[in-house]
Amino acid sequence: MRLAGRLVAAALVAAAAVLGGCSGSSPRFGASGGPNPPPGMSREAMRVGPGPDAPHELQGVASYYADEFDGRSTSNGEVYDMEAMTAAHKTLPFNTRVRVTNLENGEAAEVRINDRGPFKEGRIIDLSLAAARELGLIARGTARVSLEVLEWGPWSPATR
Repeated sequence: MRLAGRLVAAALVAAAAVLGGCSGSSPRFGASGGPNPPPGMSREAMRVGPGPDAPHELQGVASYYADEFDGRSTSNGEVYDMEAMTAAHKTLPFNTRVRVTNLENGEAAEVRINDRGPFKEGRIIDLSLAAARELGLIARGTARVSLEVLEWGPWSPATR
């Protein structure tokens, strides 16, 4: 029985060592450990955070969200204010500042990422009502846009 007790103790120590490596503050990435990095960014850059000159530009369809969500909590815990210059993005860290340019009319707006989404296939960003208004996409509801990261927010497990 003493041998069995030692084996159990050894197994518990080994399990604690393995689990301890998973509980750090650094996010884990890949098939079993979280999201893949955005296009053009390495996994290492996601772990330590992008540098100040890290490029990140995307093009796609933007939409907006307003009345139904106004006053509700966003993914980062803030209260959604449809009159603030904010947006939802699936992978950019919270507090990342992005220039969104409407490719159909040339209008541009700066927004801060504070939520996750959009959840409709084919869309790359959900804008607040104020940002959508500034970009001139209220009437149609969507527009082709380009996104340019101006300032990266911090990468952390909470950004997922």
